[in-house]
Amino acid sequence: MGALVTVQLAEGAPEYALPWLITFGPLADDGSWEPVVCGPYERAHALGLAGAVAADDEVVAVVEPMWPKVSVDEIRAELAAARQWTGADGEYVGDPFDDDPYAVGSYVASHPEPADGDGADAAAGEEAPEPAEVRAAFGRIWAALPRD
Repeated sequence: MGALVTVQLAEGAPEYALPWLITFGPLADDGSWEPVVCGPYERAHALGLAGAVAADDEVVAVVEPMWPKVSVDEIRAELAAARQWTGADGEYVGDPFDDDPYAVGSYVASHPEPADGDGADAAAGEEAPEPAEVRAAFGRIWAALPRD
């Protein structure tokens, strides 16, 4: 059994509308294989797929929004922020969502849990979608991407 990690968002957070990615990596920090990034997906599909894989395999599945950075400067700013959140020894020293009014923490599950009361932000409990559902969602994601 693996683990699923995702960001919990406050109800109505704009990140819900973003495309989401899944990064699968080894459960042990032994570097035995390189992480695999999959997506983009709608959030519910990402959670369902990640949960199904993590339930059966010794992997950590990280589900996170895909931030639409469109310039080198935006990307460099994100890299600088990520470096700032890591100490000299490589340990995590800060929360990237400290100043985000929509963030309410993070969620880590080593096994599926039932959905919460309203189901709005349950990371576990999402069913893995059928391939046709995921393909249809690709079209919705593509249509929602910002264009100049």
